[in-house]
Amino acid sequence: MPVEIVRRGAGKKFPSRKLMTIARAILDLTGQEKTELSLALIGNTEMRRLNARYRSKDYPTDVLSFPAEKNLPVEKPLIGDVIISVEKAAEQAKARRRRLDEEIVMLLIHGIVHLLGYDHERSAKDARVMGRLEKKIHRQLCERGLIGV
Repeated sequence: MPVEIVRRGAGKKFPSRKLMTIARAILDLTGQEKTELSLALIGNTEMRRLNARYRSKDYPTDVLSFPAEKNLPVEKPLIGDVIISVEKAAEQAKARRRRLDEEIVMLLIHGIVHLLGYDHERSAKDARVMGRLEKKIHRQLCERGLIGV
């Protein structure tokens, strides 16, 4: 279950080795151990362009998820792409009084859950279901000793 991490702009400063292990664990916990994931760590400038292009929102967001097309002729299916703005994550981490790596993990969980088809913007019920799944994954990562409480 390969995880490919690309780091550009502000994302180059964030270490990715442990993040790769955590991403693999999330895929395993969600039954996606045979899929591939592409993860990009970028800055606000690039994130703003992507958010404007794909969501018609002209500001940088923290995370974007792009599910892969189904039925691609590949050996291992690609679940999709998760793109995280390290700059936006740093802003949020400071506001939430947590470390940057903790914020990045929360955004990674959120992004992968979106790739699984969950969407908190559809309804309040969907938001609750998605939130519970994210908390469950976070708890399981803690139990495995991959992240702190």
